Amino acid sequence: MPESILSGIQSPDDVKRLSREELEPLCEELRQTIVNTVSANGGHLSSNLGVVELTVALHRQFTAPGDKIIWDVGHQCYAHKLLTGRRDQFSTLRKTGGISGFPRPSESEYDTFVAGHSSTSISAANGVAKAKALTGDPGYVVAVVGDGAMTGGLAYEGLCNAGRSHDRLIVILNDNRMSINQSVGFMARHLSRLRLQPRYVKTKTNFGNGIARIPLIGKPLHRLMLRAKSRLKNWMYHGSSLFEEMGYYYLGPVDGHNLRDLIRALQTAKNIARPVLLHVETVKGYGYQPALDNPDVYHGISRFDVESGAPQAGKPGFSQAAGDCLCRLAEQDKRICTVTAAMTGGTGLAAFAERYPKRCFDVGIAEEHAVTFASGLAVGGALPVFAVYSTFLQRTYDQLLNDTAIMNNHIVLAIDRAGIVPDDGETHQGVYDVPFLSTIPNTTVLAPSTYAVLELTLKQAIYETPGIAAVRYPKGCEPQSLTTYQPDGQPFTLFRDPLASTLVITYGRLFGNALQAAKRLRAKHPVSILKLTRIHPIPEEVLSIAAAYPRVIFFEEGARAGGVAQQLGAALLDLRYDGVYDPVAIDTIVPHCSVEDGLKLTGLDVDGMVRRIFGEATGRAE
Repeated sequence: MPESILSGIQSPDDVKRLSREELEPLCEELRQTIVNTVSANGGHLSSNLGVVELTVALHRQFTAPGDKIIWDVGHQCYAHKLLTGRRDQFSTLRKTGGISGFPRPSESEYDTFVAGHSSTSISAANGVAKAKALTGDPGYVVAVVGDGAMTGGLAYEGLCNAGRSHDRLIVILNDNRMSINQSVGFMARHLSRLRLQPRYVKTKTNFGNGIARIPLIGKPLHRLMLRAKSRLKNWMYHGSSLFEEMGYYYLGPVDGHNLRDLIRALQTAKNIARPVLLHVETVKGYGYQPALDNPDVYHGISRFDVESGAPQAGKPGFSQAAGDCLCRLAEQDKRICTVTAAMTGGTGLAAFAERYPKRCFDVGIAEEHAVTFASGLAVGGALPVFAVYSTFLQRTYDQLLNDTAIMNNHIVLAIDRAGIVPDDGETHQGVYDVPFLSTIPNTTVLAPSTYAVLELTLKQAIYETPGIAAVRYPKGCEPQSLTTYQPDGQPFTLFRDPLASTLVITYGRLFGNALQAAKRLRAKHPVSILKLTRIHPIPEEVLSIAAAYPRVIFFEEGARAGGVAQQLGAALLDLRYDGVYDPVAIDTIVPHCSVEDGLKLTGLDVDGMVRRIFGEATGRAE
């Protein structure tokens, strides 16, 4: 036997070769490896600890990559990565150039579908299973749904459609107390164990078919028995009938930390010739006491000490500054309320929720509902603030347009994690909100660069800005170079250098980089800087200021297509501007990396700005 069981695992085939006695020690090694790595790199801990046995059982029973496993939310995939040939690279988890914290098909053939946003797996699995059926591929497709993903409406759209198929599709509901309530009672547990026996499923099917073949009374009797069974099960299992009405064979609930029961349940599911919903109960943080005691704290966590579990102390950032500001405003104005989509802590609303529980609404992973709900609050006379990550706001375009803007209802969007977001990668980059918000009528977008400007813009958004008022700010702290900057409350501020022939325009935290770049270039190539605070609509006066400079460079930490830089360029074109206009924005998918590496990759760091300003102006590098 190797020094450790995990060190001998290069692919799921190695899991199949292990004895039953080796599976429990393997789970212990997986947990320890995950805890050690996340303590050093940060990441999603509680949910990954909860699915270790389930992951081992899946790779024991199914044959990936022929059989497809789709994780939802994808941040539950750490043990899966360790068992599919990435053990030696696991220490690079979420680091620049390392492996992703989410499933990534370009990284491994064992990763079927990118799942950085929740509630998508059933729809994706439905499509993959249907494609297998059309091509004659006998493989199975498994969707592992958990960590609150069942609170998203798309999950039910997928369930409704997939349940009508006859494909080899298994939906595993990983119930870790963030989805649906547990079933309780001796009889429910007893019937659950009985239903998980493969012999039971076969006997039940044969018995039903035999009853139905009895002349005259067979079919009516069979229907009567099915109705009686359904009523009894509904009484015993409560929610199981919902899934069976959708067309699924319901199995469970199963103890998600009992390997024997899990393996038996998966074998049973494979023998059923229609879509199956397997209800598995897991515990977030299982096997590591600090995460077990505080699963929400350790859901997504920065670096921490393994022995004590104490997180590495971090400085308060924009999220907390926004939450603190909203608390102060709500103390004076009872109309102010907040809405979050399962991100109370992440968006800085924990204190608000504790202080004003009746005015803080967590709607689950349901961003679309959150916007329409907020619009309804506005109709009723409230002042709703929807705090949401930029990446998740992408889901709400229809609701912002049809349910809010058309009626010119006043809601505030506190858009957290705007711009480049560290570590979580492609699906979490906050660079696309400005282009789509700019297409929605009756929408104003503000971009503070410091905490003081954040507080000012939140007040302006709540009290002075009609329609949809969006305030977007990055993850992390305000730039050190801007801590002494005092806001003037204006839509823009011009820092004019009388010797400058180049105007640099930017907004948000890039303003700090622009100031540093200008300082380094002052003797070689002086520039004026225009800092936007209101980035949509662009203040009219900005156009006339820009048109007076022979060269204008716009640095934007957002998507180039449809961004503020492109909008300003189009406006200058309309004015027949004949100078040089140089927009520098993001035109690529930014991978998981640190903020510093992301800015460097996109040419938005200080060095990149210096090269762009000085190098292109003189035809050489600095």
